[in-house]
Amino acid sequence: MGRISISCLLPASWHFSISPVGCPRVLNTTLRQIVVIGILAAAVSLLYYSLVVIRNKYGRGSRDKRFHRYLARVTDTEATDTNNPNLNYGIVVDCGSSGSRIFVYCWPRHNGNPHDLLDIKQMRDKNRKPVVMKIKPGISEFASSPEKVSDYISPLLSFAAEHVPRAKHKETPLYILCTAGMRILPESQQKAILEDLLTDIPVHFDFLFSDSHAEVISGKQEGVYAWIGINFVLGRFEHTDDEDEAIVEVHVPGSENKEAIFRKRTVGILDMGGVSTQIAYEVPKTVSFASSQQEEVAKNLLAEFNLGCDAHQTEHVYRVYVATFLGFGGNAARQRYEDSLFTSTVLKNRLLGKETGMTSDAPYLDPCLPLDAQDEIHQNGQIMYLRGTGDFNLCREIIQPFMNKTNETQTSLNGVYQPAVHFQNSEFYGFSEFYYCTEDVLRMGGDYNAAKFTKAAKDYCATKWSVLRERFDRGLYASHADLHRLKYQCFKSAWMYEVFHRGFSFPVSYNSLKTALQVYDKEVQWTLGAILYRTRFLPLRDIQQENFRGSHSHWRSFSFVYNHYLFFVCFLIVLLSILLYLLRLRRIHRRMLRNSSSTSLWIEEGLPPQKISGAL
Repeated sequence: MGRISISCLLPASWHFSISPVGCPRVLNTTLRQIVVIGILAAAVSLLYYSLVVIRNKYGRGSRDKRFHRYLARVTDTEATDTNNPNLNYGIVVDCGSSGSRIFVYCWPRHNGNPHDLLDIKQMRDKNRKPVVMKIKPGISEFASSPEKVSDYISPLLSFAAEHVPRAKHKETPLYILCTAGMRILPESQQKAILEDLLTDIPVHFDFLFSDSHAEVISGKQEGVYAWIGINFVLGRFEHTDDEDEAIVEVHVPGSENKEAIFRKRTVGILDMGGVSTQIAYEVPKTVSFASSQQEEVAKNLLAEFNLGCDAHQTEHVYRVYVATFLGFGGNAARQRYEDSLFTSTVLKNRLLGKETGMTSDAPYLDPCLPLDAQDEIHQNGQIMYLRGTGDFNLCREIIQPFMNKTNETQTSLNGVYQPAVHFQNSEFYGFSEFYYCTEDVLRMGGDYNAAKFTKAAKDYCATKWSVLRERFDRGLYASHADLHRLKYQCFKSAWMYEVFHRGFSFPVSYNSLKTALQVYDKEVQWTLGAILYRTRFLPLRDIQQENFRGSHSHWRSFSFVYNHYLFFVCFLIVLLSILLYLLRLRRIHRRMLRNSSSTSLWIEEGLPPQKISGAL
């Protein structure tokens, strides 16, 4: 007969052995060791597996958070995975004066941390190209026929619909934001165009499109969006504990009685186009005003907003100064300069009886044109002839009155209020003409240095036009530089210099301006800031839903809903069942031993065996 015995080596000292007939006794010990070793190995494996899972889930997450924005800069160039169900999409149409462009953005599910913003990036197609499309003319061209606006914009929306997964259309917000071209139209025509969009688009497209998603934005809004876009791309809205990071002390608007907070230093932007110039930067501390009139003006120039998903949290509250100056762009400034030259020259000729500039033999000597370069001004059927003398310093002196500066404190171009800039702890990026002036022909874009720029501009202005043309023909300048750039580079260099140093009062020693066309190899559009600002409350919805599920599920709060934890629990249940089964076998074995010993005793005494109740 075989024998089964169970005893305990652990807290209850289990012993398990099988001793069938013909089986060596050493097998009892071997089986016992196998069972014990198997249980210990399983426990160690489970412990190791749990540690790996926790490390992968939380440890890597903390590392990713630290390098999150850096990694995003690399993966931004990868094709968007449209098969990812956790990816969300958003669409912004920029309706400008010369045309309309559509941008498609995407972002993964929010990580649940209310301190972090959505990780929005531009969508890229399978060829890794940004999903962008532009059409002409500008939407304002349909002012007299607003019923045609929907047909005009339909190709853009169809383009976006092809790239956004069909299942995501109904939850994809669509924003149609109109800028300068629409601002100059009468309000009645603006309203008619917007109404046509709001009426027809929902009929043909399933995007999330409400009344507030189509509007004419102000220059101030556009400036704020541009400021948000550049700082988001640079990662300046992220929190940091790195002491090497540049930080700034901020007095949050509306909470003057609370302690100041410290966060990453944001960058300011300077943008000089053909018609206007714009400046935007954060005002971290409470500002004071010289007069009540100045305070009233400042209200229209200071924008206070909360980029965070929770309106009650103030860590993402920003106070930004935004000012736009019409007529201070490079081309508009040159036109103002030429108009002034023509008027003053005609007046002097009339008073002095001269013909300066009225014939090609007696041209007006223009210090703002390169040496010996020739140009003409056409006004009122008359032609004024110009010839360049290439005097950079004299050109600067002549155009200084065009800054329209006043003697009032805290003012900039046109006498407009400007809060103080903390030059020692600030950083600015210059776009458009700030970049073209430094890079196209001077080839010194990037970090701006006033002394080096001045020397390069002087040398360029003083170079003969024939030499500049010869260099141009040899391709020594930027590929997109043309003859117009060559002719007016001298003037625009002087204009940019004066606007920056005299208009905006940046010291000549200021060395924290970077001129750029792109940031991290991509053009930063104000539309990125617009989608970020307008979707800022979406993370709160995800966080609240997550908290709701967590408060109604004890298991979820301990992360058991994940498959590896379910496996862990199931394994423990099976292991416990095996142990309980072994305990049961032990009881049966002991009962059988008692029965067999009792029978043996009756036999030894010569008595008949007694019945034992409960015997199996």
